[in-house]
Amino acid sequence: MTTKSKNRPHGVTVLSIFFLAGSVICLVAIAGLLLHNSFLEPMWRLNPHARGGFALMGHWAIALLFTVGVSCAAAAVGLWRGRRWGHRVAFVLIAINLIGDFVNVVLGIEPRAIIGVPVALTILLYLGSGRVRLFFK
Repeated sequence: MTTKSKNRPHGVTVLSIFFLAGSVICLVAIAGLLLHNSFLEPMWRLNPHARGGFALMGHWAIALLFTVGVSCAAAAVGLWRGRRWGHRVAFVLIAINLIGDFVNVVLGIEPRAIIGVPVALTILLYLGSGRVRLFFK
């Protein structure tokens, strides 16, 4: 175990696992879009609007999910290894998520996205905290 991993803040470990989970979820969503009427079909009951939105996007939905999944995987690895680029990727992904949630709420597209606004803000404040920034220097 390296000194860097010993000093890793617990929140960074949690965020790394969070981004890894996001990457896996993107992979499952891609499989769900590609394998129509498969055993994955019930997952769309969790968010039927997503299924409809992805259907409207066509093949671009798979490209988008792939890009998000790879970005989440990169953030997970970078955070886990204590790399500055991982911290930046994580920060940008959460900031984009915050903007998306805010726009969805303001435009009335997805009012439940309001829950994500304080969560994303809290994560951004954590990633911007002195202790976390010091860890990634």
